Amino acid sequence: MDKAIPTTVNPSSRQSGVRPEVEHLRDLSPQQWKSGIAAWLGWLFDGLDMHLYTLVAAPFVAQLLQVASTADPLVKRYSSWIQAAFLIGWALGGGFFGRIGDRLGRSRALSLTILTYAIFTGLSFFAQTWWQLMICRFLAALGIGGEWAVGASLLSETWPRRWRPWIAAVLQTGVNLGVLLAYLATYLMADLKPRYVFLIGILPALMVYWIRRNVPEPEDWHAAKLQARQNEPGIADLFRGDVRRTTLLTIVVCASSLSAWWAFMFWHPQHLFNLPELSSWLQADRKKLMSTTFFAVITASIMGNFVAGWLAKHFGYRRTIASMFFCFVLAMLGAFGQPHHYQALVWFWFPAVGFCSGVFGLFTMFMPPLFPTLLRTTGAGFCYNIGRIAAAFGTVFFGLFSKVGDFRTALLYAGFLFIPAMIFALFLPEPADEAITATLLE
Repeated sequence: MDKAIPTTVNPSSRQSGVRPEVEHLRDLSPQQWKSGIAAWLGWLFDGLDMHLYTLVAAPFVAQLLQVASTADPLVKRYSSWIQAAFLIGWALGGGFFGRIGDRLGRSRALSLTILTYAIFTGLSFFAQTWWQLMICRFLAALGIGGEWAVGASLLSETWPRRWRPWIAAVLQTGVNLGVLLAYLATYLMADLKPRYVFLIGILPALMVYWIRRNVPEPEDWHAAKLQARQNEPGIADLFRGDVRRTTLLTIVVCASSLSAWWAFMFWHPQHLFNLPELSSWLQADRKKLMSTTFFAVITASIMGNFVAGWLAKHFGYRRTIASMFFCFVLAMLGAFGQPHHYQALVWFWFPAVGFCSGVFGLFTMFMPPLFPTLLRTTGAGFCYNIGRIAAAFGTVFFGLFSKVGDFRTALLYAGFLFIPAMIFALFLPEPADEAITATLLE
């Protein structure tokens, strides 16, 4: 017989810290503002620490391997292994800190995740071999993966339900801005050795003290803990009863979509860098082009966050997620189905792919409410981040089996992974406490 999974009070009748009359930002309580600021800053620094390595991977790994050129096959091999370790750490951290978030509280877990990724990002500065860097990136990823589920659950339990699509867009924008900060850091420190950029990653640790003093635990969590007493659900309960179907569907959606997205994020700059028409360009000019491409993709991603939020508000999460995945397939086919001039890639196709990534912002507010309160960060963290393991293998696969200097075919095949993600997304439920039906009838 399946174990009964304790839940909190009916979420349609009560949500922690949220009064029914809340209509405007000015009506939010100080506690809600603090929770929102903490989660957004956590995501901002997530994006920063997450992409520092991506931006300096080739030159830093080349230095560690003591090879003359970033085009050396060893650089590609070991940089992809380091990225794979990072993604696996991200997945394990999502499950580990997600469990801590359900057991010890959202605010405590948020502090621990930020402290973890700040410390080990900073320690990457001291790496003397590729495997030392890999260990540091793996440990930093534990915190980054955990922060996703904890921060998302904190906001879903403290801010108004009907605002969730917009909250999701704003949270994801925090990640996008963090990525831009990572680029700014590498740009300003371009004259220094690549290892110095990792010292910037220590900055998030400074906000941990403020979180512990000012961000309270959500009332929903306190109520659920009181109701459960000694009968709190465990990780195995993700695969029992009605929760099991949601868990399995979410894992498939996340694993397939994240594998494709991270293949694009990690390898499309190198695809651009190795285009034949750029072979005669100076190294500095190619770097400037990649910087321009980077800004174009991130700008399009921010726009995609809010378009996805608008669609979810009017048509529901499930249909919107499936539709965005369909657009992903079209964008990846367009970008890599045939060779393109670099200008077409930089100014249209790559931004089109970036725009579709707005779908991942929806996951922040969509997934946590699918699970009972005391399985919320465990379920969201486990299901979303387990996709990172698939993405890790995908990153290594595309790196090892693509032709040297040509990633177009591998990226094209990666785009097909959005097809199963689209199909299985249609079978996911809407969160039980979302008033989507009422919205559709308006």
